[in-house]
Formats: sequence, structure tokens, C-alpha cells
Amino acid sequence: MTAELEMGFERMRGTSKGVSIFGSARTPEGTPEYALARETGGRLGEAGFTVITGGGPGIMEAGNRGAQEAGGRSVGLNIELEFEQHGNPYQDVALDFHYFFTRKVMFVRYANAFVVFPGGFGTMDELFEALVLIQTHKVRHFPVLLVGSDFWSGLVAWMHDELATRALISRGDLDLFRVTDDVQEIVAVCAQAATEQGA
Repeated sequence: MTAELEMGFERMRGTSKGVSIFGSARTPEGTPEYALARETGGRLGEAGFTVITGGGPGIMEAGNRGAQEAGGRSVGLNIELEFEQHGNPYQDVALDFHYFFTRKVMFVRYANAFVVFPGGFGTMDELFEALVLIQTHKVRHFPVLLVGSDFWSGLVAWMHDELATRALISRGDLDLFRVTDDVQEIVAVCAQAATEQGA
């Protein structure tokens, strides 16, 4: 695990203005979500951001593809799995990880913001780990943008109606993330975060 951390830090050295894009590996090209992730990656690349994804297919591929097509820097943090995950061809820098923990360190360490598209358990794991780290002040506060209001509305309502209402989280914890469908807003929020963080 230590060797993997050292490898990650070495390969990612010099990365600034990073945005981590998350989402399902199962989202195929031709879907609205893929197109939006590709556009988002492209707009972020044009704005000078390094786009960081899990390096796999689906939303990850779309984000990397958009960034690379726009002339931006495209990074993939791949994970060794028995199913699903294979590296996409749109990565300028590709790292392979055995441990989820070390991979997550890189996502958080080198990102000024998280942009989260619809996804499954892996996406939810990455989302909620980020929210916990911010909530407990273990990392600096950074924007967490949930893209796709139709997809996220049920989860957000549940967090409000169940978690906040039962005082299992503070009402203010619902402000740790923002739901959007607007690529322009995503880029603007990421740019503001990078400026505030001195990137």
C-alpha cells in the first residue's frame, strides 16, 4: 500500500487545477449522461483544468475523452477489478491501483472539486466518503457537484426527509453539495474553487 501511495504521488506531482469526475462505468456512448460528461470534461479542459477520473469506461471515459479532445490534461486512476473495469483510451496519464484506499487519496489530494454523475455503489462510495471528509473537517472544503437533477432528486429528498429530519445529520450538511444540470455552472464553481484554493 505504501508503494502504491508513493507511485501515485510521484506520477501526479505537479498536478494543479484538478477536477475529479465520477460516474457509472456502465453508461454507454449515445446516452445523454455520456454526452454531458464528455461536454463537461471538454469545458473543464478548455478552462485549464486537469480532468481526473477512475480511468474506466462509461462516464469516466466520457470525462477523459472530452478533456483530451479539448487539449486539456486527462488523468485516469484505474482500479484492478475482476469485472467491468478496463482502461479507456483517452488518458494522458494512466495509473493502476490495487487498493481502493490509495486511489481515493489521489482523487481527493489532487482535486479542487468533485463532479458526480449518476452511478452505482462505487460512485456512491466516492461521493459519501468525500462528504464525510468535508463534514468532519479532515480535508479542506471543496465543491461537490451532483450532475443530473432527475437522478439525484430522490436521494436528496431522502437525506432531507430522513437524515436531517431525524437529526442524523445537521441541516447544514445538506449544503455540502449542489445539484446541477448546467455545464457552465460546473465550470464556474470549479474555477472559483481553484482560485480560492490557490491553484
